[in-house]
Amino acid sequence: MDEVTLTTPRPGVGLLRVSRPQVLNALSWEAMAAFGDAVEAARQADLRALIVTGGGRAFIAGGDLKQLSAYPTEEDGHRMSRLMTRALQALEALPFPTIAAVNGPARGGGSEVALACDLRILAANADLGFVQMAWYVTPGWGMGQRLLRLVGYSRALEWLLTGKVLSAAEAEAHGLANRVVPEGEALSAALTLAEEIAALPPAVVRSVKEVLRAGLTLSPALAARVEHDLFPPLWAAPEHVEAVQRFASRRRGKADAEG
Repeated sequence: MDEVTLTTPRPGVGLLRVSRPQVLNALSWEAMAAFGDAVEAARQADLRALIVTGGGRAFIAGGDLKQLSAYPTEEDGHRMSRLMTRALQALEALPFPTIAAVNGPARGGGSEVALACDLRILAANADLGFVQMAWYVTPGWGMGQRLLRLVGYSRALEWLLTGKVLSAAEAEAHGLANRVVPEGEALSAALTLAEEIAALPPAVVRSVKEVLRAGLTLSPALAARVEHDLFPPLWAAPEHVEAVQRFASRRRGKADAEG
């Protein structure tokens, strides 16, 4: 069975699943490469939302240390960091929203994957573990900057230094989980949300994500310019013109009825 798969369980909705249950979905070299390939395949597919999840009782337990322990050199570290940094940068750069369905523990690299998604739904038994310190390393796939943007410097520093493992409830309280659902329901809740997103006008969804991503990656002035430039084409789009006309017609009908 393929360890990393990309399927389309609903129209316009992709599902990227890591299935290595024997190691709680920890990523081997081969799985890392397959993950990057699946993200690229999602980019090329006709999708409107993408869910990332793990098979079995875990989300992703990080790197597969049993295999990776045979690769202890600095160059090996460069190789892994390059491979997953590029994959997660590609994931967050997808033009449509991405949802992490965190169905169980997400430790180390697993928390890196979860934070690279736009939205996170956690099962009640799931967690986000920033446990890199226990392995004498920093985040290496981009999570340091993502965590900093999401929770601020002081909290990110404390959590990384202490190897904090956030429960699902704690993750929600700190804004790292969009919602918490009962155990076993993370994927179904993510599919429901993805279907809602897929039903929205795709050009507007893409533009909303681009506006907000600009605020994370650009200076305030350049981000404001992106927002300014994306608005006029949507204003002139037939869908917007028709929506305004329907509103005006309803208003006229209401006024006529009251008159």
